[in-house]
Amino acid sequence: MIKIEKLKKEIENLRHPKGFLVAGLPRFNKLFGRDAIISSWQLLDYDINIAKNTLEILSELQGKEIDDLKEEEPGKILHETDLVSKKHPHRNWPFPYYGSVDATPLYLILFYFYFEKTHDKNFIEKYWSNIEKAIEWIFNYGDKDKNLFIEYQKRNPEGLDNQGWKDSSGLKIKPPVEIVEVQGYQYFALKGIAELAEILNKDKNFINKLKERLKNLKEKFNQEFWMEDKKFFALALDGNKRQVKKITSNPGHLLFTEIIEEGKVDFVIKRLFEDDMWTPYGIRTHSSLEEDFDPLSYHLGSIWPHDNWIIAQGLKKLGYQNEYDKIKEAIIRAYKEIGYLPEYYTEIDGKIIFKGFKEKEPDYPQAWSTGALINFISAPIV
Repeated sequence: MIKIEKLKKEIENLRHPKGFLVAGLPRFNKLFGRDAIISSWQLLDYDINIAKNTLEILSELQGKEIDDLKEEEPGKILHETDLVSKKHPHRNWPFPYYGSVDATPLYLILFYFYFEKTHDKNFIEKYWSNIEKAIEWIFNYGDKDKNLFIEYQKRNPEGLDNQGWKDSSGLKIKPPVEIVEVQGYQYFALKGIAELAEILNKDKNFINKLKERLKNLKEKFNQEFWMEDKKFFALALDGNKRQVKKITSNPGHLLFTEIIEEGKVDFVIKRLFEDDMWTPYGIRTHSSLEEDFDPLSYHLGSIWPHDNWIIAQGLKKLGYQNEYDKIKEAIIRAYKEIGYLPEYYTEIDGKIIFKGFKEKEPDYPQAWSTGALINFISAPIV
């Protein structure tokens, strides 16, 4: 049985005095843009103020200038800071550090979801200039080569090699990298902001600019990322614009974004539930058939509850209730076997393992794991 009071206590332990959630305890007791946004999304029905406070602090710290050591750019949303120290304790990163390719489109998506829940036009108006700056970051900095796809390449020599949610060095992709899920985030962000702009009677040229990019982005994405031989989307396009033909969980994030052409959806969902990806405890980050698969690695075979939760949101939105329920039951099964839900764990020979990883043992509590569980057990059946 899941004790909701225990989960609520975990959330309160993670709540910063400024109202957002730190990523995890004890090691990740900081503001991480990506983590804070996703946990806010998970908890929109639990406490809408978490999202509001997260959007406020991220807007306050939004990038204002070009700074290579911080990897800061105008309009960009931060990767990490602790609001106290001016420098990362272990890496040569001044704080705030902005080495995240997905925090900016996710920030825009959270504004859209927040408005859907609250219809608070005053809040959106208050931060409209921040929203516009984030859009301009996508056009001017996120897409430096103007091919419609957002890419990343570290500018601080000691910065993160990989700047999507799978930010360990194990991916080994030649930069600049156009990671698959971020193109979906971009699409949904632009669509949501265009809708908000129409509701708020914003400039027609701005709205048309977004809609034109949306049309072209969807068509080009489905052409360039789709692996016809594998009936699945590539993990990324590398620095030579070649597909990185790995089977991973990343394309599952596309399901909620509406970027996938209708004829491809069934193939994506079917592939995620094949034996090399699916386990009794959720979808793996990386196919067990890939030569670099390692179930005890951070991102090359472990299972992440938040990753599964995002995939599940797309399944529910598209009407794949059985598949949604499979993921929900798998995450709950993991919680019951471990006694709590860490950031990640793995499955070997049918058994769940959450200790002895090559990286340090997973933190607990972890905001986007606890948030996933709270959402799963409280979300209405549709």
